[in-house]
Amino acid sequence: MNHDQAQPARKVRVAVVFGGRSSEHAISCVSAGGVIGALDPERYDVIAIGITPDGRWVLESGEPERLALGPAGELPSVTGDREVVLRSSAGSHRPTGDLVLHEAGDVPSSLGEVDVVFPVMHGPWGQDGTLQGLLELAGVRYVGAGVLSSAVGTDKMFMKLLFAAQGLPVLPWAPVRPGEWDRDPAAVTESVAALHYPVFVKPARAGSSFGITRVDSPDDLEDAIRAAEQFDPKVLVEAAAVDAREVEIGVLQGLDGAAPETSEIAEIRVDPAHQFYDFEAKYLPDEHTELDVPADLEESVAAKVRALAVQAFLALDVEGLARVDFFVFPDGRVVLNEVETMPGFTSTSMFPRMWAASGMPYRDLVDRLVRLALERPTGLR
Repeated sequence: MNHDQAQPARKVRVAVVFGGRSSEHAISCVSAGGVIGALDPERYDVIAIGITPDGRWVLESGEPERLALGPAGELPSVTGDREVVLRSSAGSHRPTGDLVLHEAGDVPSSLGEVDVVFPVMHGPWGQDGTLQGLLELAGVRYVGAGVLSSAVGTDKMFMKLLFAAQGLPVLPWAPVRPGEWDRDPAAVTESVAALHYPVFVKPARAGSSFGITRVDSPDDLEDAIRAAEQFDPKVLVEAAAVDAREVEIGVLQGLDGAAPETSEIAEIRVDPAHQFYDFEAKYLPDEHTELDVPADLEESVAAKVRALAVQAFLALDVEGLARVDFFVFPDGRVVLNEVETMPGFTSTSMFPRMWAASGMPYRDLVDRLVRLALERPTGLR
């Protein structure tokens, strides 16, 4: 054998991690199915790692069809008992992790090194910096925002504080901290009244529109707070954006240190049967939602949206990707709603659809995110 002969380069090993303990478990599974199906098998060796609702890491089949929404809207879930552990590579010369399989009655066995983790996680215990912190400790590269930006991006209360400190326009809001309604409902009612009804009551750290209620009078405030508390003990009350249009834009970190890039802008038009962009409107859009890409905006307004999106991306110190959501008022005012550091990746999700309309198909988008993750170092940066 000629030892000078170059050996073929091995495929990049990508572990797609999904599921988790949050209320968005099923949507994370659906998003992961799309990502797994989009990773080019000629370039990537993909391992599917599901996190069960009780927090166990298990080896999944990696079949996108199993992770799809059912024809009647049935939600997928992570199951299985082939548990895996990510073994740290911190301190080694290679920023990779080693997956170890633990099966009942068998000796633990290695599944091999992982070059990059794609955490398709939504909500707490995954998107909120907890999983990112674990990967930082393990010394493994991963797709998307780091620990701090993931944590702040998940907590709508701290996100608004940060944006306000940066001079970015946000809607008026009031916090309802854990137990505050029980201790002093009159004070909470007074702080909400200052926002002027209608308001939206929402969990501070949940997504996919779970636990959100529109409230038109003080009489309905307690029920709305109790509904939000089912998902998060910390609640946010926000003034309604009356008569505003809802638009979104995708932002991608530039390759090789280039400036962030923005996608086409999309406008969401929800069926009047829905008071707002709720779960059904988001994930069963053929019946409930229309998406205009590009949105029909005056160029001056569109330019404002693009500029504010990049400012928000940089203010939050996001890496990789984000979807930035805005309200556009009839007078041309543009107000920042929120930044999603790991937006939905389902076939109907806005983020991939906006980039497809910008000339970057789903598969190229997923490839770009893996390349960005491989490009950056581990540790402090």
